[in-house]
Amino acid sequence: MLDGIIIGDGVIGGMIARELTAWGAAVAILDKENDVAMGATRANSAIVHAGFDAKEGTLKARLNVRGSEMMEDVCRALGVKYKRNGSLVVGFSDEDKETLLALKARGEKNGVKALSLLDREALLKCEPNVGDNVTCALLAGTGAIVCPYELCIAAIGNAMDNGAALYLNFEVSAIERTKEGYRVTAADGRTLEGAFVVNCAGVYSDKIAAMIGGASFTVTPRRGEYILLDKGAGHTVTHTVFRCPSKMGKGILVTPTVDGNLLLGPTAENISDKSDVRTTKEGLARVRAQAGEQVKNIDFSKSITTFAGLRSVGSTGDFIIGAAAPRFINVAGIESPGLSAAPAIAEYVRELLIKEGVSLKKRADFHPFRRPMHEFAYMSNEEKNEVIKKDPAYAHVICRCETVSEGEILSALRQNPKPTDVDGVKRRTRSGMGRCQGGFCAPYITELIAKELGVDETEVTKFGKGSKMNVGYTKK
Repeated sequence: MLDGIIIGDGVIGGMIARELTAWGAAVAILDKENDVAMGATRANSAIVHAGFDAKEGTLKARLNVRGSEMMEDVCRALGVKYKRNGSLVVGFSDEDKETLLALKARGEKNGVKALSLLDREALLKCEPNVGDNVTCALLAGTGAIVCPYELCIAAIGNAMDNGAALYLNFEVSAIERTKEGYRVTAADGRTLEGAFVVNCAGVYSDKIAAMIGGASFTVTPRRGEYILLDKGAGHTVTHTVFRCPSKMGKGILVTPTVDGNLLLGPTAENISDKSDVRTTKEGLARVRAQAGEQVKNIDFSKSITTFAGLRSVGSTGDFIIGAAAPRFINVAGIESPGLSAAPAIAEYVRELLIKEGVSLKKRADFHPFRRPMHEFAYMSNEEKNEVIKKDPAYAHVICRCETVSEGEILSALRQNPKPTDVDGVKRRTRSGMGRCQGGFCAPYITELIAKELGVDETEVTKFGKGSKMNVGYTKK
């Protein structure tokens, strides 16, 4: 019997798993997908928010500010790229200026540091490409950017390296109370038992909560569409540029990524289908139009892909984190700033479990560190030569767009949590994320996966069941 079961392997579940493992809990992480980070974590804005937007006194505000303060150290330990680039919320009118002043005051009440209001002259000095009709902006110096799925993979990998177990393709169909805790059953009949359960199932968290009669809330999926531009456009802005928020969220943003691309989006559309991640002509047109108002000189010809993600919008207006039954903790409605708050949410859940009577003690032998998954491209020539001397596979560059070597791909295939498909390797190494979007490297990566897994190349998929890379051979 396990100490605990965590349902959901996104960045929230991953950070909670790492935290609880560090405090001596034997936990299992479950998810219905074939890899980690396949829900909201896979497709979001990748922003570490400063914490001025959430209403004072809410869990969102408290955990956002604490998580933002923790994030740099967490990323450093896990070998994850992090950049404190600062954020700007731009205004177009006197009314917007009043909104920005209110956001500044709210942020200061929340404990956010380095907030200042800029007029157009000051704004142009830090962002020359700001839109012609922008008149003012709120500058948050503590705003930052990170890669959400890289953080999730690293957190879960670190938890696994320290003893946590991962169960993929485990779609929870029932949860029962037992004398010792809970029995969790999968759709295929597999069962696991644990003394406590943490429900981090994202847009499905209300469904999971209902299995024990603890669903006093609902979760609505909010679809957001994005456009990603090539690294040639990454210099357009240095800050993350928002516009004044509305009741549907923070609106369209323009931001560099930690890997040098330019990201635009998201839209905000409440939908009923919890798996609908389509992009639409109308949504992408809205992204282009609004982004162009905030920032000029965006070279849309450098667009390399579009995508959509779902945010989990809870019915309470705040994060829903608390005990729904003895030792059963719901962690639901984690929309923005969920990524920013993730390390602090993990701390908070650990504290709640202790209040629920779970015995946790900090492990002296916990190893908190992890090597970066994609570092070869950033090394000096001397450093690269030293690595190649130790392992010649690093001399063979597979993905030319992102300079990803065979050695890195093989390392990813052998490191927790191990990928089993092409997109899994992509999220770990960035192979296939460049200008050609895998047009050149995908065949060789497919071959490497097949060899590593001991399967035929026709069995290798892009992202799990029903997505085979190859359907047969033309010749052998």
